Amino acid sequence: MKTQVVIIGAGPSGLLLGQLLARSGIANTVIEQRSADYVLGRIRAGVLEQTTVDLLQTAGVAERMHQEGLPHVGVELCFGGQRHRIDLLGLTGKRVMVYGQTEVTRDLMDARAAAGLPTVYEADEVVVSGFDSATPSVSYLKDGVRVELQADFIAGCDGFHGVCRASVPAAAITLHEKVYPFGWLGVLADVPPVSDELIYVQHERGFALCSQRSKVRSRYYVQCALDDDVAAWSDDAFWAELKRRLPTETAAQLVTGASIEKSIAPLRSFVAEPLRFGSMFLVGDAGHIVPPTGAKGLNLAASDVAYLWQAISGWYAGSKAEIDHYSSRALARIWKAERFSWWMTSLMHKFPDSGSFGHKMQMAEMDYLFSSQAAMTVLAENYVGLPLV
Repeated sequence: MKTQVVIIGAGPSGLLLGQLLARSGIANTVIEQRSADYVLGRIRAGVLEQTTVDLLQTAGVAERMHQEGLPHVGVELCFGGQRHRIDLLGLTGKRVMVYGQTEVTRDLMDARAAAGLPTVYEADEVVVSGFDSATPSVSYLKDGVRVELQADFIAGCDGFHGVCRASVPAAAITLHEKVYPFGWLGVLADVPPVSDELIYVQHERGFALCSQRSKVRSRYYVQCALDDDVAAWSDDAFWAELKRRLPTETAAQLVTGASIEKSIAPLRSFVAEPLRFGSMFLVGDAGHIVPPTGAKGLNLAASDVAYLWQAISGWYAGSKAEIDHYSSRALARIWKAERFSWWMTSLMHKFPDSGSFGHKMQMAEMDYLFSSQAAMTVLAENYVGLPLV
């Protein structure tokens, strides 16, 4: 069997790439280890940069997002018990869209099914071969039968633990990583959000975030220890801890309820270099991870997709320039987003070894941030997303 592009991973990056390639007349097959229900069951972030919104529009999957998504023109940072607003629209002329990653994935799945594009779920023992030769291929087991697909290109959209990056010889790749000494305990609940805009909280007890998925569904987080057991956190214990970290008047407005989902996520910064290995390309979490503080994970994956879609389309049109520059273009944007996410994480969280000096540095940074139009503009332009270049 043969196709032009094999995409490994049916998360939002793999499905978005497949949709864009198909609309450009490029045949592709998506291979996913998990079931479709499992992929849809993963709870992830939901703040989309304008570049991501535009890309979903180009892919023809933006109708429901525009109907149900929540455009946000500002974001709040809280420290010293006071809320301070960053006017995203006023400072940059741009906004962000709050629309859950699960919903993005659902829209892309529906579009792929409607177009009759080939997708293989529950593919076992996936193997990538020959990506450093003229005959790249991907094989997998399905219902006990091994299937092999030959292709021109392989797109590794299979996440941090996927087979694509693991198949690269160690000498050919450099890995950069920082693991943070805490996690986020997150709760999803069908309660109205405490604010129309996201609130990032710096507090002596640890970071907190008030976010949302819709006008009736909210997502809240508190910083916790890495070795915390999510089973030890009752709903009541979570809400009580969140209220302790919010300003008094905000805590009084918080509506609580039974959790739909509760989990603890570790935080890390990670980048693999390069992102191209012959005919195989790493996309999204396969090549980089950011802590969620800056809302960059899905957006970085989308910008990788944009670069790779342009590169592959250019190659079939007779130009190799964009293929050759995929890795460097993507990494230039990735490292800027890594810097912003690292900075936001360092600014907003309580670090176990920072002491009083570290806390004073955070307060000085906050004081400077909200006394400087230039500093607020830098935060705003990074938050809404840097341009694709």
